[in-house]
Parts: sequence; C-alpha cells; structure tokens
Amino acid sequence: MSEPVRHRLLISIFSMMGTLMQVLDSTIANVALPYMQGSLNTTLDQISWVLTSYVMASAIGTAPVGWLSSRYGRKNLYITCLVGFTLTSMMCGAAQSLSQMVVCRILQGLFGAALVPLSQATMLDTYPAEKRNQAMAAFGMGVMIGPILGPTLGGYLTDAFDWRWVFYINLPIGIVATTGLIVFLPRAPRNADLKFDWTGFTVLAMGVGAFQLMMDRGQTEDWFNSREIVIEAVLAALGLYLFIVHMLTAKKPFIPPALFQDRYFTTATLLMFTTNTVMMASSALIAPYLQNLAGHTVAETGLLMAPRGFGTMMAMVFLARSGARLDMRKVMAMGLSILGLSMYDMSHWTPDVSGTRISITMMIQGFSMGCIWNPVTVISFTTLPAHLRGDATAVQSLCRNIGAAIGISVTAFMLARNIQTSHAGLAADLTPFNRLLQWGGHLIDPTTLKGAALLDQMVTRQALIIAYNNDFLMMSIVSIPALLMLILLRRKGR
Repeated sequence: MSEPVRHRLLISIFSMMGTLMQVLDSTIANVALPYMQGSLNTTLDQISWVLTSYVMASAIGTAPVGWLSSRYGRKNLYITCLVGFTLTSMMCGAAQSLSQMVVCRILQGLFGAALVPLSQATMLDTYPAEKRNQAMAAFGMGVMIGPILGPTLGGYLTDAFDWRWVFYINLPIGIVATTGLIVFLPRAPRNADLKFDWTGFTVLAMGVGAFQLMMDRGQTEDWFNSREIVIEAVLAALGLYLFIVHMLTAKKPFIPPALFQDRYFTTATLLMFTTNTVMMASSALIAPYLQNLAGHTVAETGLLMAPRGFGTMMAMVFLARSGARLDMRKVMAMGLSILGLSMYDMSHWTPDVSGTRISITMMIQGFSMGCIWNPVTVISFTTLPAHLRGDATAVQSLCRNIGAAIGISVTAFMLARNIQTSHAGLAADLTPFNRLLQWGGHLIDPTTLKGAALLDQMVTRQALIIAYNNDFLMMSIVSIPALLMLILLRRKGR
C-alpha cells in the first residue's frame, strides 16, 4: 500500500464488519422466507428468488472488482460499496412486492459483491507474510460464520420484531464500518489509465445470468420442454464458451489466465466452489426443515442452528494457533470427511429428531467447515505472485457465489422433484381396496372428501421427509470428489 500501515487491528475489525454484513445477508433471510411469502403474496418456488437473485448478482458483480479497485482505488471502492449496500438493504426492508424485492436484492448483491474480495485483499496487504495465517483465520471466520449465524439472527429478528428487520439490521453495522474505514484505511495507488475488458465481462454475465435463470425456472417451466429454458441454456453455454475463448486469446482480459496456471490456486478455488455448494444449500434446507416438519418456531430454529457457528469458531481458533505445524492436506481431508458424514447423518433424520442430536450435528458440521475454509484460503496464495492477489480474491468470491447459487437451485429443484416422485409412489397403494385404510373407518376413507384430504396431507408430509433426506444424502456424496481434489496438492513445508 502507498502509505505505512498503522492501526492494523482497527482496520481488520472494520474490514471484517463489511465482510460479515455481506455474507450474512446471503442466508439471514432463510428463516424469514415463510413470513415474506405471505407478506409479499408469492408461491413457495417464487420466494426462493429472494435468495438466488442476491447470490447470483453477487457472483456477477464480483468479476470486475479487481479492475475497479485498481482503476478507482481500493479505499474509494470499498466505501462506495459499503454505502450502496447499506442503502439497498433499507430498500429491501421496505419492499412491498416480490418484483420490488428481487430488484432491490439484485442491487444489494451488486454493491455487496466487492466487500468480501476487498476485505480479503486489505487484510493480506495489512499483515506481513508470517502473520497471514492468523489474518486469514480471522477473515475465514467472518466469511464462514456469516452464513451459519444468518438463520439464527434472522430467526430472532423475525420473531421479536418483523422480517423486514433482517435487512434493517445492516444500517448500524454499515454506518460503523464505513466511518471506521474512512478514518483508518490508508489509500492505495490507482491506475487512471487502466482499461476495462467489457467484452469478457459481458459474455460472463450473460452466461452466468442465463444459467441461473435456467436453474431457477426449470422446475416450474418443465425444463427443456419449454422454449424459455432452451433459450436460457443456449445463452448460458454460449456465454461461458465465449468467455473462456476470450480470456485465453485477449491481450488484457479482466481475469488473467495466469491465475489458473498456479496449481494451488486452481485446486483451492475448485475446493471452495464445491464446499460452498454444500454449505449454502444445507443452510437453505435446514431452516424450513426444522420449521415446517419438526414444528420448531423461528426463534428455536435459529438457536438449534447456532452450534454451527461455535463449531466453526473452534476450528478457526485451533488452526490459527497450530496451523503452521500441521499438514493442511490432512486437515482438509479430515474436514471434508466429517462434513460428508454429518450430511449422511442428516439424511436419516425424522421430524421427531431430538434437539440434542441436531445441536451436536450442527457443531460437528461447523467444525468441519472451519477445517476446510482456513487451509483452502491460505493454500490459495502459497505460490501466487503478489500482483495477482486482487484478481485472485475476486475470482474466488465469484466461484464461491456461483457455487452457492448452484447449490441452492439444485437442492430446491431436487426437493421439488423428489416430493412429486415420492408422493406418486406412496399414493399408488392408497385405494379403496387397501385393507389398511379400511381399518381407519371413515376418517381416512379415500372415497370421501375429508378422508381423501387427510390422506393427501399425510402422504405429502411423508414425501417431504423423504425428499429432504435425499437432498442431504446428495450433499454428503458431493464431498467425495472434493476429497479426490486433494491429490492435486503437493506437500509443502509446514
């Protein structure tokens, strides 16, 4: 940085507040979705757009962060994004319809996209090399705890006040973080003559945006039987293909190909993409499972999910103190194994699962995530040249957000599809000739309106339980290819 770095602790605190605020908003609305659905008068599948629109806007907005930071200065960009993120959060809280909410969430995601990579780059430049392990542990704690504590805080605010307060809570945090960075963050040099690669950014945004629309609307539009879905699939494939070709052939693409020539960075980014699909998708599934099936209140749901945060904090503290003496590959292997086993355990849950078992599983799962995130973040920059750090943090945030959006969309699609399949399978034997139904008398007689309605309600509940279990099982399997990626990492000096 152009000025001597002073007030490292204060810069770290205010920088992490911006990171925590941005990451928190990717999941804080999870537990409030049923309340938002009624207030905004939407269907169950439409209300999920509140999550995916934010995550995908963050993914698209992350791509030009490296150029914007170099062109206008990191401090100027950081403060602008903090102010914009805070204002759009207020707009989300005041939204009166789904269309208004989606537009405000897109704007919020665009402003918030730069907060995580700017915070990461700031902390890398603020601390010397020998202290970056501790710095990345603190940074990773903010990024990991945000999605984990989001449902907890969202549940409390929704229960105590109103769902709109899950967005209004950003106002005091945003004011404090902005003021602190204005006062203490030194200015970084900027290059006013730097040109932006609009071609690469446009085709990437087209590909990512079309892919997300396809994933969100595929289930309701009957997938490739719909002309809309076919068009979105073609645009997604074309956009991503043109982006790769442009990145490899252009003189100055906004994402340097040199990043992917570094084995450690590429492998770590793929691991981050894979694990974030599981982390965000599980956060989006657990909250409605506990509320709609297990019968917990929104506040109880938040408390049951809180141990994930404590587990992550335990792992972060442990790695910050002893990480330098450990083989990071073994730590990540342990974390991925525990994550897969915890998801496998959740695939056997029933609605009467005890609160103790839920809390223990959440804590173990949080600990595994901490064992994955911190080593991945540190390994990413082991051999990467310093001048590529800004672009590297932006690319990692881009992949992390795309992974989250894909995870949420795929699990939502599989949940809806498994509900239909399981419902059809269970209902196939519910006929007037079934002797088991005859024992129930008129109460569950499928030939009467009341009996048929009660049977449909019972079958739908059982189909929902099966669908959730299948989703958790699918996420446990995702950890297997992630484990295989560790083979690509050579052992480095401890």
